[in-house]
Parts: sequence; C-alpha cells; structure tokens
Amino acid sequence: METYDVIIIGSGPAGLTAGIYTARANLKTLCIAGNTWGGQLMLTSLVENYPGFPEGIQGPDLMMNMRKQAEKMGVEIIDQDVTKVDFSKPPYKSYTSDKTYQSYSVVVATGAEFKWLGLPNEQKLIGRGVSACATCDAAFFKDKKVVVVGGGDAAMEEALYLTKFASEVTIVHRRDSFRASKTMQDRVFANSKIKVIWNSEVTDVLGENKVEGVTVKIQDSRSNIQCDGVFVAIGHTPATKIFAGQIDLDVRGYAKKEQESRGIFIAGDVHDHIYRQAITAAGYGCEAALDAERWLGENK
Repeated sequence: METYDVIIIGSGPAGLTAGIYTARANLKTLCIAGNTWGGQLMLTSLVENYPGFPEGIQGPDLMMNMRKQAEKMGVEIIDQDVTKVDFSKPPYKSYTSDKTYQSYSVVVATGAEFKWLGLPNEQKLIGRGVSACATCDAAFFKDKKVVVVGGGDAAMEEALYLTKFASEVTIVHRRDSFRASKTMQDRVFANSKIKVIWNSEVTDVLGENKVEGVTVKIQDSRSNIQCDGVFVAIGHTPATKIFAGQIDLDVRGYAKKEQESRGIFIAGDVHDHIYRQAITAAGYGCEAALDAERWLGENK
C-alpha cells in the first residue's frame, strides 16, 4: 500500500492551505476532501473580509481558487468522506467507503458545522439573508432590520456586532432568560438598538429569493416580523465523530491541538470555537503544515 507523507482530512481553508504548504515542501500529500468539499464558505455568498480581494469574492469561487492552487502544487485530492480512522500507530490509516489510505502524519481539518433551526425555507435562503456569522455578513445589513436566534454568549456577540450596521436587532429566545454571561447580557440590555422577544421560537423564514421576515411562535399564537436578515446563533458542532477514541477531544467534542508529538496536527474550526474565520482557519492550516514538515524531518 502506498504511504503518503501527509494525509489531510478536510478541504476548507485550513485543509487546502495545509496542502499548499506541505506540497510546496515536497511532501507527498493526499487531501481527502469529503463528498461535499470546501467547508462553510461553499454556503457563503460574497466574502469581503478575506485579504487580497478588494471587491470581495464569492465563497465558492474562493474555495475553488484554493483547490486549484493546492492541485497545482501537487496535492492529490479525492472527493470522498473518511468513514473511520486508525491512529493507534504509524503509518496512520484513513478509510473511505471503498479504500484504505495510510500516511506517516495526518492533518485533521474537518471543521465545524453550524447548528441550524431545521426549517426548509431557512436552508433555501442561506446566503440570501440567512446567516450564522455576523462578522462575515453584518455589513450587508446596513440600516436594515435583522433577527438573531439564540440566548448564549454567541448570540449576544452576534447581536451586538450587528448593531454597528443594522437599524434594529431583535433577539428571539425560547426561554424567559438568557444563558449568556452577565457581562454580555448587560451589554445587550444597555443597547437601544436591541429588543428581545422572550419565550418564543422562529417557526418559518419568509421570502422567496431573499429573507423578508420570520414567523414567530409565542405560546399558542403566531405572528410575522418583517426583517431583512436572520442570524442563527445556537451553536456549532465540531466534525469529530469519526475521531472519537483516536485523538484527544475536549468535553464539547472539539479537537485538542496538543497532539503533535505523534504526528497528528489539528487545524481550523475543528478546534477553534472562538474566531471561526476563513483567514484564521487558513493560518492554522499553514501552522499545521509547517509543524508536520518539521516533525517528519525529525521522525520519519
């Protein structure tokens, strides 16, 4: 069986950046990209905060550019899901539905998935007014009305950030109190642009080609709220299920970075639950690749 120097699992900004660096270092690199490759940016429309694109760039176009660059450098990419791994001893094994691949080192860059409300129209309007990242998309809602769904620190942060652009921010929360820290709550309650609808849930997102409002259920009644954007802030799920028992995870399921001593390197949102930006993910991918190159030089 052929043994790669590095197998990268995941193909978002972290994984593809890692591949660009490892391939340039003349390391034989395989990226197992997933059946749905490209990460969260494939669900994003205009990206204005990634350096180098003064006019912005569509999320899928940015990812296609990264993929082409990685392939040009010599990264072998296969669009399949990894179904299980065996990291008990090197060479490490990564399994897809029909084949086994092995490598001296691994970069885990599987990212994290947004938790969504599960509403049909919500999914249809992602990138057309439905978002899960205020840092990414708030600027598109200048002087517009938006709704934020959630009650934790992330929801408070989203709402506060949105007040820099939106004319009005409405937080819809299913309980009668937030679970966010008191400091974050105090900031929200002190902001005149933010209002809260308690004991309620969004049951539908309105609009055909873009968000035009939401339907909110309050006890037994329903009412429509006009808005231009819906920001879902109910958490993330790191894509680490296949790594249980194979790498170190924290209590929330995020991968711990301190695993380099055995040639396992972690990059991007699979461990980063704070920043969650394409540029930071790419930075972590670079870091993982450089660490892998150094480790292979010392241990291969």
